[in-house]
Amino acid sequence: MSPTKEKPPSPHVKTKKIRVSKNGPYIVSGGIPLEIKEIRNDAEGYCSSWHEEKTFPLQEQYALCRCGHSKNKPFCDGTHTKIHFDGTETAKDEPYIDRAETIDGPALSLTDADGMCVHARFCMRAGGIWNLIRQSGNPEARDIAIEEAGNCPSGRLVVWDKKTGTALEPGFEKSIVVIEYPPRSEHGPLWVRGIFRLNRPMVISMKSGTA
Repeated sequence: MSPTKEKPPSPHVKTKKIRVSKNGPYIVSGGIPLEIKEIRNDAEGYCSSWHEEKTFPLQEQYALCRCGHSKNKPFCDGTHTKIHFDGTETAKDEPYIDRAETIDGPALSLTDADGMCVHARFCMRAGGIWNLIRQSGNPEARDIAIEEAGNCPSGRLVVWDKKTGTALEPGFEKSIVVIEYPPRSEHGPLWVRGIFRLNRPMVISMKSGTA
């Protein structure tokens, strides 16, 4: 009996990917959904939830502004060529776990790579995620800590179940979110959700985070 041959991938399968163009926009292809979400505060003024503001019509390919000066944000309008935008990347490449410190609690642990922070401030509610981790033997504190880490758009905070050793993270549809926070007149950054192919010039895997 001859061995079963693995079928090659269909040429019709679209690869969802983001290409960082030199001194230009993010080129998004593969029909990746794009939406605007607004950070909402609770009654005490802490960032606590996301509200969907707008979903753009699905496009096979589009370009997102990287220079910050487009008049058609979040889309690129070519302004980067007029202002001689320098898009040299400065972000570090080392794996997340190598740059994170660990905070231990009775039921949960937290890895925290503070250099990735985009100041969305979900982690400040209910005494702060660090105190909640230390009190994670309390079911309410445990649940709030997991919720806060899941809402963080930067990828800075990851909560781990100490019994199983697994990361407790929400499952996201592959999508890009434009983040807005009206109380501080903040419009951006971009929240990349899901696993993508990112061309920088070299290709790496990207789980989640902001751009």
